[in-house]
Amino acid sequence: MNPHQPLIQFYQQHHGWLRGWLQRRLGHAGDAADFAHDTYLRVIESRTVLEDIREPRAFLTTVARRVMVSHLRRREVERAYLDALAHLPENLAPSPEERAIVLETLLEIDRILDGLPAKVRQAFLWAQLDGLSYAEIAERLGVSLSSVKQYMARAIRQCYFPEGVT
Repeated sequence: MNPHQPLIQFYQQHHGWLRGWLQRRLGHAGDAADFAHDTYLRVIESRTVLEDIREPRAFLTTVARRVMVSHLRRREVERAYLDALAHLPENLAPSPEERAIVLETLLEIDRILDGLPAKVRQAFLWAQLDGLSYAEIAERLGVSLSSVKQYMARAIRQCYFPEGVT
């Protein structure tokens, strides 16, 4: 038996339905096809045992929603970066290669921090990007200084061990 047979069957049984579901939400057949493709890539990467899935369409819609959210977040990060570049004097603007590297780095940081609770992510970003002290962060978040220290430790662990337990 082909070891990929369960995936082939899963794809054949649900791909048309998923594309239709995505097209109804996105209003564009090309985007629906792209997101369906990305959804199946995520399914493959997750190494989920497809035979164990009791509600395949619910599973696929969950994965597809995550794919769409990732796409929107990527667009948001790109837009923010391009807006920041637009305010730089021309002589300080990075080269296209540097822009690509910085954008990929920003997207990777966003991906790594994505799984963190909002306060942890916000504390980390304020400390790293805005240079706020832990006391200033505690005041802004309305939490104790020890909470900020815990938030920072958790965010730093997530950065160094993104696939590990936080």
